Amino acid sequence: MADNGNSNRISRAYLDSLLIEPRYLDAEMPDPGFTLFGQHFSSPIMTAALSHLDHFMFSGASELLAQGAKDADAVLWYGAAEEEEIERLAAICPHMIEIIKPYADRSLIYEKIAHAEKCGLLAVGIDIDHAFTKDGSIDEIHGHPLAPLRTGELAEICKSTALPVIMKGVLSLRDGEKCLSAGAGGIVLSHHNNRIEYAVPPMAVLPEFVKLIAGAVPLFVDCEIQTGMDAFKALALGATGVCIGRPLMTAIKKDGAKGVGDYLKQAVGELKQAMAYTGCSDLGRMDASVIRRI
Repeated sequence: MADNGNSNRISRAYLDSLLIEPRYLDAEMPDPGFTLFGQHFSSPIMTAALSHLDHFMFSGASELLAQGAKDADAVLWYGAAEEEEIERLAAICPHMIEIIKPYADRSLIYEKIAHAEKCGLLAVGIDIDHAFTKDGSIDEIHGHPLAPLRTGELAEICKSTALPVIMKGVLSLRDGEKCLSAGAGGIVLSHHNNRIEYAVPPMAVLPEFVKLIAGAVPLFVDCEIQTGMDAFKALALGATGVCIGRPLMTAIKKDGAKGVGDYLKQAVGELKQAMAYTGCSDLGRMDASVIRRI
């Protein structure tokens, strides 16, 4: 079967079509440090919201991801986990963001948010794009059916907690406007690993979302972000941070927590190189005009 509509392939091709314009004169030593929800980190390169690692890989894989993120001073995102697993991960890497599914039983969402508060997490988020299966029927997680969320429900969820509530899986300005009106504490541009084919690449809509959000909340990019150069392109175009996913799964298999930490640190080095070669001394001086598209 042809793979023309695979959204991962389309996103990768779009990323690779973006080139950088080097700017050497008056360059300074770059500092990629950034602050998110009141906490400072070495860079805006974070883990993606991976899930079910202990099931799809091996027992303890999620803890290796958490340890690697901690060693690299990176924000840990994780999703679709039972409370006991969240507690284990938070004990290793407390600067963590839990992504919660849109459970049809909305009380489960509130229970998970309350648990996240108890664990001292950095923020929580909701996969707004994960209600249906590939055939359009209702999906379920751990035996719990999911259901699409209404804007009014999102607003009530956001009001229920002091934690920032991030909306993940946003790709249209229509949804972006509704998320902001509901009080979202952040937005993740993502097609959720090819959840639907022919999805617009997150990087393609990023400039539009930068204008829409105008700095009101953090704006993150997911999907096919693999290197520090990919991160640089997203940050130069206005993203607050980026999430790396599947390459970290390979790193876990190869070298455990050290593999994750080393991969993230290498990506930060690649980001610093791109910043140095384009005259961007810190994230506040990123310039979208350094990006050209062929």
